[in-house]
Amino acid sequence: MIDLHCHLLPGVDDGSRTVEQSVAVLREWSAAGVREIALTPHLDASRVTEGPPPAHDEAFAALSHAAPPEIRLHRGAEVMLDRPLTPRALATRRITLGGSRYLLVEFTRMVSIQTAATALGQLLDAGLVPLVAHPERYSICSVGLVARWREMGARMQVDATTCFMPTGRGAKARELLASGLADILAADNHGDRRSLADPYRQLGQTGGEAQATLLMVSNPAAILADDELIEVAPFKVKIPLMSRLKGWLGTLQQ
Repeated sequence: MIDLHCHLLPGVDDGSRTVEQSVAVLREWSAAGVREIALTPHLDASRVTEGPPPAHDEAFAALSHAAPPEIRLHRGAEVMLDRPLTPRALATRRITLGGSRYLLVEFTRMVSIQTAATALGQLLDAGLVPLVAHPERYSICSVGLVARWREMGARMQVDATTCFMPTGRGAKARELLASGLADILAADNHGDRRSLADPYRQLGQTGGEAQATLLMVSNPAAILADDELIEVAPFKVKIPLMSRLKGWLGTLQQ
């Protein structure tokens, strides 16, 4: 498996705080079959002139020295598109996923449709491919809107564990999978227990082996190789009855 969205670069954002914390997660992932990851700390576009700050370079060096050798580490960032990136930042590709043309991006949760379209268009015009992080989080998210973003040329990263949550956000994530609009799944780990291992297993157990492989192996590998992605066939994710009941009871108690 390959995970292209995590906050395991230690001590630089709201994710892992120490090298030791990151290494503990990486060891668990290695045992579960994760072989490559992209470290994607939060970065505001308004604060990027050319590449990541020096503190990120130092943290990467420290983690690379201590990380399990079975997992290959790639650089990247999760870029908050609060303003257009500078031409220099667009050209150097120092914040893209593994130096590819794919850039992991996010918006504020209440972003407007027009603001998001303008931001994505700027990246596409510059020759980059925006990979929208967790589209299921945004208030404007709908199957129709995400389909339009993909028609523009953007690609979608859905949070893997969210797909199995009995929540409104989980329902949105499942709708995207059922409509064939997800391109990759990622854990969005922040130094915690989130992993691709359980979602990969759960998809496989419910008849989604081919989709699991595309979403968590083949398409992430294609991104790192700067290749085109393969379309993922629509798939309806089923969550256990007890999980659905817990989600329903939680809604009643709110």
